[in-house]
Amino acid sequence: MRQLGQTDLKRLHRDWGKRATGRVALLLDGVSSPFNVGSIVRTAAAFRVEHLYLAGGATSPAAAKAGKTAMGTERYLSWSTFERGADAADAAREDGYCVLGLELADHAVPLFQISVGPDVCLAIGHEDRGLTTATLAACDAVAFIPQLGRVGSLNVATAAAIAIFELRRRDWSGAGRP
Repeated sequence: MRQLGQTDLKRLHRDWGKRATGRVALLLDGVSSPFNVGSIVRTAAAFRVEHLYLAGGATSPAAAKAGKTAMGTERYLSWSTFERGADAADAAREDGYCVLGLELADHAVPLFQISVGPDVCLAIGHEDRGLTTATLAACDAVAFIPQLGRVGSLNVATAAAIAIFELRRRDWSGAGRP
């Protein structure tokens, strides 16, 4: 076994890209740490997230510290800014996305069990407070990531990476569609 070279990597990524039929977008509701935003942006670029909806004072991917963590991958994404998360959710819905909140909330469904369409905007909240009440209410569905250990929550960038991968995995396998 050997590591793949650049040509092989491009071929591999192109093959997986052809398998992705759904669209994924992100709504960052008050995510303020530039390091978390940069990490989310890098993951988003790797999984072909189409658009970022920034709300509630979320740090811009263009911020210097976010860009340093994103390692320049912000150039592969587009974003728009909104004052309120609920307005961003409305804009995402107008763009054809189902808005899926990622939050530890009552009536939330485990992420691997949620049924959503092919075009999903994943709403992710502030590092400490999560989604605002208004943004949570604006979501079409809410999911959570089941955890086994003694820690009650994940870092927002880690949670975003897990959720984005799960959406793509379901798209690749055809699972989770209504």
